[in-house]
Amino acid sequence: MTQFGSSLERLTRAYEANPEKRRDLSQDIHFQLWRSFQRYDGRCSLRTWIYRIAHHVAASHVIRERRIFSTLVSLEELEMLPDKAEGSSAADLRLNLERLSALIQRLKPLDRQVIVSYLEDMDAASIGEITGLSPANVAMRIHRIKNVLAKRFHAGGHEGGNHAK
Repeated sequence: MTQFGSSLERLTRAYEANPEKRRDLSQDIHFQLWRSFQRYDGRCSLRTWIYRIAHHVAASHVIRERRIFSTLVSLEELEMLPDKAEGSSAADLRLNLERLSALIQRLKPLDRQVIVSYLEDMDAASIGEITGLSPANVAMRIHRIKNVLAKRFHAGGHEGGNHAK
């Protein structure tokens, strides 16, 4: 946890907006890692293995949480959302991070998994091991997700992506 704790915290933040549910998700991830550690066989790096389990637990969490599931959108739907520019200054880093996090939280689990892994400096091959996608497909998704997120971020809109905190 010393080595991967902060990365796992960022991952849970990307999957769950509610702080209390985020703590529960974090505990569930830690429990599942502890429970399955004896099955780690070294065929992939420890980091990849940890992310694979964490992402699977987080994706299952999202599916269980129907209130979030109904607001998930595909990349195509996110691209098509009407722009809602925010009138306030975007200079505040915290506001920018919250806006980006809200956009990421709106993505379907596979796209969220790809971009969160990318943001944790994982390469396409490692992300492919976690998601089951080919490295070429991962690279294409990363490129597309980055473009859509940048467009939506700069447009200022995330159409109802804020959940009660």
